[in-house]
Amino acid sequence: MAANYWASTQRLHWQFTREELSEIRESLEENDKHFIQQFSMPDRRHLHHWFTQELAKFVKKLGIRQQAIATAQVYLRRFYLKVEIRRTNPILVMTTALYLACKMEECPQHIRVIVSEARNLWPDFIISDISKVGECEFFLISEMNCQLIVHQPYRTLSQLQATLKLSKEEVEAASNIVNDHYETDVPFLFPPHVVAVTAIFLVIGLNLVQSGLRTANSANSATAAINNLNNTVLESGPSGVAEGKKQYLVKWLAEGGVDIKAMMECTQEIISLYESLEQYDRNKVKEQIVRFVKARGLEK
Repeated sequence: MAANYWASTQRLHWQFTREELSEIRESLEENDKHFIQQFSMPDRRHLHHWFTQELAKFVKKLGIRQQAIATAQVYLRRFYLKVEIRRTNPILVMTTALYLACKMEECPQHIRVIVSEARNLWPDFIISDISKVGECEFFLISEMNCQLIVHQPYRTLSQLQATLKLSKEEVEAASNIVNDHYETDVPFLFPPHVVAVTAIFLVIGLNLVQSGLRTANSANSATAAINNLNNTVLESGPSGVAEGKKQYLVKWLAEGGVDIKAMMECTQEIISLYESLEQYDRNKVKEQIVRFVKARGLEK
């Protein structure tokens, strides 16, 4: 993997503003007005939460590590920024994204194993012909312009464990938040290190090792904490003796020049995901996908 994120294709070609993302998606919908009107789609966050759940079932027997799963999720988001989802079989695309991600993350799976497991899970959407995955792989690579290297927040999280004196439990809790951010637009909006630092701040600042962030009270606490973060960092300054892990983190943020505004926006995106998932209906999402796949014969 290229060591320098700042010179990577991810930063140069796959980082956007919210306005740019909105324009790209509006353009896709403009070109497919007929499909848009005929087949409604769920909230994008619910759609990608459904993908996350299906991927979790998929990898259970295969022992695929989290970084490859995360890369597959990024590939899905990138691909569907170029191709209207109602033109595809999302199950086939998800299967292929995981197959490709495993190769890129150096934990390759044989194509027959991937197709066999996908066929067992989704017999109505995946046929036994392995050439379909091969064709879809070429489609994915082409639409992503061969820009397949993905820089993940996990690396920063690992590097900061010793620096910030994080316990194993705190790293695990922060990793869970990082896992969740792939269900949002955050990978398109912020650098990986901002995501990692935000996850650490939420875990340390709100003591989320036991409770997690997927509760209303935690979400409200996170909103209040992140709104006060900028003032806290400014008041702490680079001098003085920090006492306790929270104070040490604030001092480190002040000295490190971390983009606090980006952290605030990143936190709001993650909180918005958790709030939206309170209305998540797995069966409804599946029904909406099945409807356009079957209607257009995309499962064949």
